[in-house]
Amino acid sequence: MLAPALEAIAAAASVAAGYQTMSPTGQWYGRTFIGLPRGSKQLALTYDDGPNDPHTFRLLEVLARHNVHATFFLIGKYVGQRPDIARQLLAAGHTIGNHTFSHPLLTLKANSTIRQQLSDCRAALEDAVGAHSNLFRPPFGGRRPAVLHLARQFGLAPIMWNVTAYDWNAPPAAQIERKVVKQIRGGDVILLHDGGHKHMGADRSQTVIATDHLIARYKSQGYEFRTIPQMIESTPAHEAFASQHR
Repeated sequence: MLAPALEAIAAAASVAAGYQTMSPTGQWYGRTFIGLPRGSKQLALTYDDGPNDPHTFRLLEVLARHNVHATFFLIGKYVGQRPDIARQLLAAGHTIGNHTFSHPLLTLKANSTIRQQLSDCRAALEDAVGAHSNLFRPPFGGRRPAVLHLARQFGLAPIMWNVTAYDWNAPPAAQIERKVVKQIRGGDVILLHDGGHKHMGADRSQTVIATDHLIARYKSQGYEFRTIPQMIESTPAHEAFASQHR
């Protein structure tokens, strides 16, 4: 009877370990930033997979109209294609971070490939805008201990999220908004997309509309929208977190 029980425990542990490689809030494999304690009146809008023409521009217009700054995790190869968009993001006061060069699932890649992906994206960002943030978001949220260890070697702080908009397949804006509203508890990092990892020009028009509605909704409830660095700096433990990722 003992052997089947041990096998069941091992199987459960394996499933849990696999889940932690993709869970946005999982912390088994190393500390990542996923937001503030529940009840905070701060929210962070984050966007993945840009820069993307024309929808990053449309998003910039919405954010400017609401006087809100967000955090954009950019794919290096798209930055190389459209460095002007990356420069406009930075000029408008938004934060930009490293989302690898070509958006692979890093849990399945060799350490040498992970290093190359981080390095090539960093080079693309530096060529486009010069200095930028030390933030990193793994594609698909996929990470294992080596991914986070290598990111730290590059001086990158891993940023995940705790609210998923499920907007990557471009559902209607009302559906995106409902998904987000169901998850908001305060202090949240919200995952949205201004681009798509498969090609430049992904349709993100519904995300732009949803962003407009979400900002209006939560501003009316007294929430403040912050960039990820601003949110981290507002926490008592920010120095300890920052020191781990220098």
